[in-house]
Amino acid sequence: MPVLYTVGLWTVAPAIKLGWRPTIEGAEHIPATGGAIFAGNHLSVADELFLGSAVGRHISFWAKEDYFVGTGVSGLFFRTLMGGLGAIPVHRSGGRAALSAFDAAIPVLKEGGLVAVYPEGTRSPDGRLYRGRTGVARLALGADVPIIPVGMIGTEKVQPIGQAIPSLKPGQVTVKFGKPIEVGAWKDAESASTAAREITDTVMMAIQALTGQEYVSRYAPKRSSGDAEK
Repeated sequence: MPVLYTVGLWTVAPAIKLGWRPTIEGAEHIPATGGAIFAGNHLSVADELFLGSAVGRHISFWAKEDYFVGTGVSGLFFRTLMGGLGAIPVHRSGGRAALSAFDAAIPVLKEGGLVAVYPEGTRSPDGRLYRGRTGVARLALGADVPIIPVGMIGTEKVQPIGQAIPSLKPGQVTVKFGKPIEVGAWKDAESASTAAREITDTVMMAIQALTGQEYVSRYAPKRSSGDAEK
């Protein structure tokens, strides 16, 4: 486990639990060992903080490549932070570069690690749950690991889009974990693309059941600047 992440588990995680007192449901679905993918809705930058504090194991998050290539003091800070946390860069240029995130995540999963993915591809602009992109399914099939649905409730109130620092509003955040979705039944499907779509839709339905969000059967609009597709 990266040193910075270990420090975070001993400092940031307890601070989040003490300061915001989030409600955790379905903790029995968090694996104590072995590889798995956490797939959740995405309402706020704070989602990663609350997920990390709830799980208690190191999670590799996908992060936009901008954090790894910055210059100056701030650039050095983010490069060091991302490296220390074991973050996986997501390239936004498409093509082979965009697939590097999958290439980096699969070994982590096969070695028994955890990876967090937001199938919507960006933060929800209006609190609704948008159609999932199939990367989460392709990753699970490639690494042969289960997908654990995650439902975040209230994080958009703690840290709304555009707000740099989370506000201290205890008791408003709930993190729900659903039953792991095993992808073995789709391993031998005739059409890989159809299997990936079916798995992704299954994941999104599980997330919706956890959050109660209104579902939108189209992809969320991409932000001009902000989250990388995850």
